[in-house]
Amino acid sequence: LQCRTSNIQMKSIQIQNADMAWPIAANILLPSDFNESRAYPTIVSVHPFGSCKEQTSGAVYGKALAEAGFVVIAYDASYQGESGGAPRWIESPTQRVEDISHVIDYAVTLPYVDAERIGVIGVCGGGAYAINATLTEKRIKAVVGITPVNLGRLFREGFSGYNPLDTLEAMAAQRTKEARGGELQVNELLPPSVEAARANGLTDRDVLEATDYYKTPRGQKPGGWTRMLFSHAQKTLSWDAFAFAEILLTQPVMVIVGEKVGAFGAYRDGTEIYGRATASKDRQIVSLENSSHYDLYDKPEAVGPALEKLVPFFRAHLGDSVSA
Repeated sequence: LQCRTSNIQMKSIQIQNADMAWPIAANILLPSDFNESRAYPTIVSVHPFGSCKEQTSGAVYGKALAEAGFVVIAYDASYQGESGGAPRWIESPTQRVEDISHVIDYAVTLPYVDAERIGVIGVCGGGAYAINATLTEKRIKAVVGITPVNLGRLFREGFSGYNPLDTLEAMAAQRTKEARGGELQVNELLPPSVEAARANGLTDRDVLEATDYYKTPRGQKPGGWTRMLFSHAQKTLSWDAFAFAEILLTQPVMVIVGEKVGAFGAYRDGTEIYGRATASKDRQIVSLENSSHYDLYDKPEAVGPALEKLVPFFRAHLGDSVSA
């Protein structure tokens, strides 16, 4: 993979469109040879569930794509990171998908963004949000899901202990309690350390590797709280990232998964959407034999092969040159 020099530029901004109730915080990553008088192919980068723009979506994939000559906008989801929205730490699939359109609304106002050459990339839950947005957001010309997780499926299964109905009852009771002035229930999604996880009998690859990423200097950032407001997550259990994909997912799509599987189910979800994307103009799946879900967040031995596939994919569908 040949990229341009790594001396990229970054601008931190607040996006506030006319129809938004709060601002979205974003970093715009610009190629080293950036010239504001020219128009660039542009990629919106969507972070994982519980993450932030300073982690894998911006620091790894966003940086690499900017080095490859794209303008990249990595942003914090509503209610999370440095973006607005209250109460905090809501994970709303509908809002997460709408955020992508809000970022594109902003992008198309920038003179150096080519509005006809916009792509989206997402990691983990962000990968499934990116794919879901592409179903109806036809300003997106190509999409890449890195180890995508369908949060609706995961919430109905492992996150609810395979008991979604009782979980919905508990959420309803908690929301009533909070509406009456009770304390918010904010769930921490991960153990405080890998050692604590093992001490509590947790052995799953995804749980241990997520903890190693989010709870150590490897990936830990101030905005990546790995928290969720329990009472406001009901709609997630009825959400499906891939609904109507056979009909609506017409744009080129690439899915990248690791074959070292864990409980979060990215390999399963990634292969599912690849199989269902029959209307896509170009559907591709990259299956990395020796990689896991969290290897694809930042490990060079996984990220490198992923970039070798996804950068040419974006270049093929968005172009590899700026326009005057």
